[in-house]
Amino acid sequence: MSKSLSELRTGIDAIDAELLTLLNRRAALANEVGEIKRAEGSPVFRPDRETQVIQSMQQANRGPLPGASLAPIWREIMSACRALEARQRVAYLGPAGTFSEQAALQFFGSSIDHLPCNSIDEVFQATAAGRADFGIAPIENSTEGMISRSMDLLRDSPLHIVGEASLLIRHQLLRQSASLDGIEVVLAHPQALAQCHQWLGTHLPNAERRAASSNAEGARLAATNPAWAGIASERAGSEFGLHIAAHAIQDDAFNRTRFAVVCLPATLPQPAATGRDCVSVVLSVPNKPGAVHDLLMPLKQHGVSMSRFESRPARSGQWEYYFYVDIQGHPSQPPVAAALAELQSRSAYYKVLGVYPAGD
Repeated sequence: MSKSLSELRTGIDAIDAELLTLLNRRAALANEVGEIKRAEGSPVFRPDRETQVIQSMQQANRGPLPGASLAPIWREIMSACRALEARQRVAYLGPAGTFSEQAALQFFGSSIDHLPCNSIDEVFQATAAGRADFGIAPIENSTEGMISRSMDLLRDSPLHIVGEASLLIRHQLLRQSASLDGIEVVLAHPQALAQCHQWLGTHLPNAERRAASSNAEGARLAATNPAWAGIASERAGSEFGLHIAAHAIQDDAFNRTRFAVVCLPATLPQPAATGRDCVSVVLSVPNKPGAVHDLLMPLKQHGVSMSRFESRPARSGQWEYYFYVDIQGHPSQPPVAAALAELQSRSAYYKVLGVYPAGD
C-alpha cells in the first residue's frame, strides 16, 4: 500500500532534521581542521581536495539523484564549512550580476566575500596586491576564442592558476520594458556583442552597439534609459529591475566561457594531483622554419595530450608569437614532467601559468 502525501512529507521532515544534525557535525569537524591548519600555517582552500571529495561522492552515488546534481550541493556544503575557518575574498569583473560573479559562485560556493572590480586588469591587481585572496577571470570562449587581455595578464602577472570553471552562457536582452520596439542602443561587453552578432543583425539592425566594461554594467546603464537595452544574464536583469525582451540571443546554442581562478603562490601553492589535471604554459620559439613543429614533438614522444594550443602576437615587431598550451596531466607524473622539461629547453621563453584540477 502506497504512503499518503502527509506520511511522505513527515518522512522528508525527519530526514531533513537528520541532515541538519549531520551537517552541523561536519561543520564541527571542519572547525577542528581549521584549527590544525592555522597551527600549521597551511591554506584553508584546497581545490584539489574539494575536487576529490566531489568525485568520490559522484562515484559512490547509487540513488535517483543525478551525479551532476551532487557537485553544486557539496560545493555549497564545503563553502559554508570553509567559511567557518576563514572566508575567502574573491575578486571578479563586476558589478553584481556578471557571468564572472556567477563563475565565482559556481567554483567557491556562496559563502565568500565579494570584491567586484571595474576591469579584468583590476581583478589581477587586487589579487596580486592581497586585497583579494583569489581572482577569477574569463580566459576563453567557445565562440570567440581566447580572451586576449586575460592571457596577457596571466603571462605578466605573479599570479598562477589554481582552478577553472566552465559556464554555459545564456545572453538575455534586458531593458525597462519587455518589447523590442524603440531600442536605439544595445550595451554589453565587446565579447557579448560579438557572441550575439547574428541575432542583433537580424532583429535590431539599426540599433547602435555600444561597448561596456562588463555585461552587468551594460544592464545597469540600460536601466537608466528606456531606449537602451543591455545584453547580460538573467541574474543581472533581476539585480537592476529589468525585463527580458528576448531570451537566449547568443548565436551559438552551446556558448560556453572558461574562467581561470588565480592567486599568489604564497596564498595557495600548486595543487596536488587529482587524477584529472591540467598544466597551462606560455612559451615562444625562435622565428625559424619548423620551430613550432619541433616544440611540440616532446608531447608526442612522451605520450602527453594537449587540449589547447593558441597563439598571440608578441608585439616585438619581428612577427614573433607567444603560444599558450594546455597539457593534460600533472607535473608529478613522470611523462608530463619529462615533456615539460623538454618544452622548456626548446623555448626562447617559458612560463608555467598554473597547475590545477581540470573543470567540467
